[in-house]
Amino acid sequence: QVQLVESGGGLAQAGGSLRLSCAASGRTFNIIKMGWFRQAPGKEREFVGAIGWSSGNTYYTDSAKGRFTISRDNAKNTVYLQMNSLKPEDTAVYYCAAGVRIWDPFSLPRGYDHWGQGTQVTVSS
Repeated sequence: QVQLVESGGGLAQAGGSLRLSCAASGRTFNIIKMGWFRQAPGKEREFVGAIGWSSGNTYYTDSAKGRFTISRDNAKNTVYLQMNSLKPEDTAVYYCAAGVRIWDPFSLPRGYDHWGQGTQVTVSS
């Protein structure tokens, strides 16, 4: 099993920044990719971005490109989501997720096997 713990959420003003962290523990050697998703009230969980655990290759949804950056520190088994130029529509609960199968889609929730508890991000206008 892999355990994921997110931190770093909170309140930011529009145009501001926040950095989320996701610390992985347990059978981390199985991890192929790490993803960030978010879910706003009344909406489905949506993909934000992902990173290859070994390769470091990153993938972003269009709304995140140019504003959000995903990075990882393999020594700390931690993935980060740096969010800049925040907008009120970025308000959501943000989840990190770990996928252990290489062929599963990286942009869909079903492509991931382990999930963190989520952290609230609120952006005020």
